[in-house]
Parts: sequence; structure tokens; C-alpha cells
Amino acid sequence: MGELIYLTWNAHRLKVMVMMMLIVSWRCVLGLENINPIFFDEGLSHLFGESNLIRSPDDRSVRLLLDKYTGSGFISSSMYQHGFFSSLIKLPGANTAGLVVAFYTSNGDVFVKNHDELDIEFLGNVEGKPWRFQTNMYGNGSTNRGREERYRLWFDPSKEFHRYSILWNPTKIIFWVDNVPIREIKRKAEMKGDYPQKPMSLYATIWDASSWATSGGKFGVDYTFSPFVSEFKDIALDGCNVSESLTTDTRDNYNNINCSASDQLLMTSDYSTISPKQGAAMRRFRERYMYYSYCYDTVRYAVPPPECVILTAEKDRFKDTGRLKFGGSHTKVHRVRRRRRRNRSTPVVSAEL
Repeated sequence: MGELIYLTWNAHRLKVMVMMMLIVSWRCVLGLENINPIFFDEGLSHLFGESNLIRSPDDRSVRLLLDKYTGSGFISSSMYQHGFFSSLIKLPGANTAGLVVAFYTSNGDVFVKNHDELDIEFLGNVEGKPWRFQTNMYGNGSTNRGREERYRLWFDPSKEFHRYSILWNPTKIIFWVDNVPIREIKRKAEMKGDYPQKPMSLYATIWDASSWATSGGKFGVDYTFSPFVSEFKDIALDGCNVSESLTTDTRDNYNNINCSASDQLLMTSDYSTISPKQGAAMRRFRERYMYYSYCYDTVRYAVPPPECVILTAEKDRFKDTGRLKFGGSHTKVHRVRRRRRRNRSTPVVSAEL
């Protein structure tokens, strides 16, 4: 009897250990360390398409739908002077041509003529072709000086949740996918107002962008596949909440709001620091999945904007339009990637490699 009890206890202990290892593994993959998810009512509000915004019973997740009548979206209840904005997101599947799902920060409703914005925009595609996405930065209304980059993903974002995050602090901006930093913008004095400096809100939306999102507008939204459902959960908002201090009379004096304590946390947190492994993962991602960069678009910018870091190995892969060349080193990268896929099962982009 004693031996049976001991074996049963050992088996139970083994199960617990396996479960803990799985939990830790998923936390690492999804980048959940030091992230504090909120309930919807804690910091978010409906933006538009209320009937197409569906909150979960536990108030931890929300679905945004697009049908032939309307898209939908939510907004943070407060504005933040710098912050870390993050969510697990799952995108629609099947034919998503013409769709845009966006996770971004902006202050366009408050600073109409000189707004700031940081974007992660997912661009739908025809059935059988993968989602693509782009990141962008606007400062002080600099929409004529867009700083977009476009990429593919190393996974299918419609199959399972992945974490997408934006860090914005006084010295840098980092875009994250899971635990991989995909883009870092370091603030330089030469950028002047082009670096976002005013308080922003967080937004998430799904909408019809048939005029441009897929092949320059060649393929629009096919509503026979609707409703299109995007899901957001474990949303995090960490930063200096300035809504109580920001009024119509004081909004132009946002620099007088004291956010030093919050900024210090944002500048020393794990997600504001790129480790050597994560730096290597970012270089691999950009080498294999970035297919447009404004920094290499010499037709648009004869002189690259001041924040651009021009890497010869990257530059050689792009045309003067900022788009990938056909053939050359990019073809070699594809061949290497295919060989690696055959030879190993680990992801080609991971901060753990």
C-alpha cells in the first residue's frame, strides 16, 4: 500500500512539473514576463461599431468584427505620455483581402493638426496567401514623411494568438512580436518633432481598406466571407496616465506633466532592453521577412531620415524604391531558409536561438 501511495504521489508530482514547464515555455514564447493584463472596463472603451464589438464573459478579451455594415474598434479610456502597449491577437482566416486590423497609438482626436502615431497594421490577403503587416511612426503631423516598414511573419497569425507590443519611451521606440524585437527607433536630436512627444491613446480596429490594403487595391473585401473576426486578449497598458492632468486649457503644456517615475520604469524594464540574443533575432527577422523599408527608399528620401541605421548587408538587398530585389542575396536567403526548415523543427526567428 505504501509503495502504491508513493508511486501515485510521484506521478502527480511529475504531472505538476510538466504543466509548470509548459506554462513557463508558453510565457517565454508569448512574451508575458512583467506584463500586467487589464480587464476591459479597467482601461478600455468602445470606439465604433458597438454591435460588432463582443466582450468575453470574464472581460479579459474582446472580438472585433467586420461585416458589410461596419467595422469596429476600441480605445483606451486614458491618454499616456509614453508607455508599453501590448496584446495577444488572433487574426481572421480564409480570404482576408482588403482588410486591415490595426493596433496602434495616436492622438489625432486631440492634436488634429500635429498628431503623433505609432502603428502596427495587419494587411489581409487573398485566400491561400499570407497576412503581411507594417509598422509606422508619425510625429507632429509628419504624415508626408511616413516611416513605414513592411514584413511577412514566420507563422500563420490566424491559427493561434501571438503577442504584439509597442514600447514608447523618451529615448526609443521598439516594436515586438512575441519576444522578438522587430524594429527599434532610437531618438536623435535631428529628428526634432518627428519623434512622437505628445500623449497618445491606444486603439485597436478592424476596417475595410479595399482601396489600398491588398495589391494596391486590386483585391477588395469579399463579404461572402464575413463576418471577419479578430480577437484581442490579455491587453496591457503600462505608462504615465495623463488624462486627469490633460484638459483643453492645458493640453499644449503637456511637457509640464511630471512623468519621471513612470519614464524611469519604462526605460529600465525588460521590454525596453534588447539582449544580445534578441538583437540577433531582430537581425534574422529583418533579413528574412522585411520586404520594404523607407530607409532604403532613395526615390522617396534622397537622404535617409536621421534615425535610419544603414546596414550594407541590408541595403544590398533592396532596390532604390526600398523594395526587395528579385534574385541576388534574397534568393540565397530563401534557399538557406528552406534547407534549415528541412533540417530542424525550431523556429527560424526566436530570441531563444
